[in-house]
Amino acid sequence: MKIVKVNEQISLKRSIEAGTSEQQAAVKRIISDVRERGDAALREYTEKFDRVFLADFSVDEKEITDAYEQMDEQFISIVREAAQNIRTYHEKQLRPSWMTTEENGTILGQKITPLDSVGVYVPGGTAAYPSSVLMNVIPAKVAGVKRIVMVSPPDRDGKLPAAVLVAAKEAGVEEIYKVGGAQAIAALAYGTETVRAVDKITGPGNIYVALAKREVFGDVDIDMIAGPSEIAILADETAHADEVAADLLSQAEHDPRACSVLVTASTELAEAVAAQVERQLALLPRREIAAQSIADYGAIYLAADMDEAVETVNQLAPEHLEIMTANAMVLLGKIRHAGAIFIGRYSSEPVGDYFAGPNHVLPTNGTARFSSPLNVDDFQKKSSIIIYSETALKENGAKIAEFARKEGLEAHARAVEIRLENDRK
Repeated sequence: MKIVKVNEQISLKRSIEAGTSEQQAAVKRIISDVRERGDAALREYTEKFDRVFLADFSVDEKEITDAYEQMDEQFISIVREAAQNIRTYHEKQLRPSWMTTEENGTILGQKITPLDSVGVYVPGGTAAYPSSVLMNVIPAKVAGVKRIVMVSPPDRDGKLPAAVLVAAKEAGVEEIYKVGGAQAIAALAYGTETVRAVDKITGPGNIYVALAKREVFGDVDIDMIAGPSEIAILADETAHADEVAADLLSQAEHDPRACSVLVTASTELAEAVAAQVERQLALLPRREIAAQSIADYGAIYLAADMDEAVETVNQLAPEHLEIMTANAMVLLGKIRHAGAIFIGRYSSEPVGDYFAGPNHVLPTNGTARFSSPLNVDDFQKKSSIIIYSETALKENGAKIAEFARKEGLEAHARAVEIRLENDRK
């Protein structure tokens, strides 16, 4: 793992998930086809890409029951406990509607309303992601969303992973469809004979899913366009090199384009971590993926001191940030940009991925500079409430009319003045 001195060019940014022109064109064709032909198009694309023909995309109760029978009780118990942790954390994010009355009788406020419907995309393929189900569904449930639809690509037997179905049931999903890819995003956005359209789509996917979400945004809302995973570790000489290396590799095994960096002012730690990464890498089942990630996007940034190290982290704006230093809580106040912050040697990043409670859907590619983890607010909308009093309009009507005329909007000004004139009659 390369060790480099901090410089002004440091970045976690990789190429934007724009896809090739061929991929973009393919996604547009799929979306257009699903909008035009509905279920028939879904069946054809499912047969083409997932190699299975499905007469019915819906997951029925028998499939849910079978999933529970396939899972051992210990795992089901773990899912339930994780779900409760996630629920408890997100319940603290709830905010009430409010109104306040001014001295002149005007009432101003904000009404918070849950979205009517949300679609959750869960990736399929070679792995199952029950944690993704919990992290996307539970905040929506807490927010008060009544209709939550889950979609996920089927395997060659026309099934979804048992762990995913168990997580969906535990999270409270009642509408599940076996369809994936850009065609699933199109179905959620525009509806088919079987799948009714939703108001927002969340959840990660491959490049075709990401491009499809970008394409339908505006007709529906989306959570974000997430890139490959990333971690930055801010550490000093008190950190354990083997633990730091293990945490770097926990992200590297995700994807060849995942990014794992250590930022430290300790040359000794930097060298020890570099050696540990090579030693542990050889033992990983997914070592080819992790090795490519470390080679292309891994680095150990050596800072002159901890102040420079902290500023380096803020420039990186990482998705995950671990702080393994003697004075971690002091440094926390200096961190401005990070999706999730893990403090201390017992707060390894997987703790947040699966169990602690905070959401693991996080901003990537430097977007932590201006965006936040998936949260309850993402599943609610806010309406302003204005009840202007007669006294207030008499006090401020002329000012409002003047403002409108400065913008060349005479009808706006007259809409206020006509009320004042009528009250003088």
